[in-house]
Amino acid sequence: MGIFSSIKNAIFGDDDDKKVEHEAKPASKTVETARPRPVSTMDLEEALDNKPGSDKLNWRTSIVDLMKLVGIDPSYENRKELAAELGDNYYSGTAEENIWLHRQVMAKIAAEGGKVPRSLLD
Repeated sequence: MGIFSSIKNAIFGDDDDKKVEHEAKPASKTVETARPRPVSTMDLEEALDNKPGSDKLNWRTSIVDLMKLVGIDPSYENRKELAAELGDNYYSGTAEENIWLHRQVMAKIAAEGGKVPRSLLD
């Protein structure tokens, strides 16, 4: 699992939690994938504002604070890996790149159906 998936799962729930056991026949059990709640029905702002410590972090504009809020180490190495996942193989950690990285995370969450306020996408 990549850094972006870790961020998304920390906000909206883990993809692995979507498996359920159910009995197909009395003598056997099968594991099926449950229909997860679509990310599109989940509000990013609401989910993050309800996390402990959100009032002390500037997660709306800072990739470092966003990663801290969801419990992911915001080290340079992790941000560099996240940047590579999102298409920047030359990440050096500048302020401009961190702003770009935050916007890319917000855009990808929106692209996957999350409700992201327009102000976080611009």
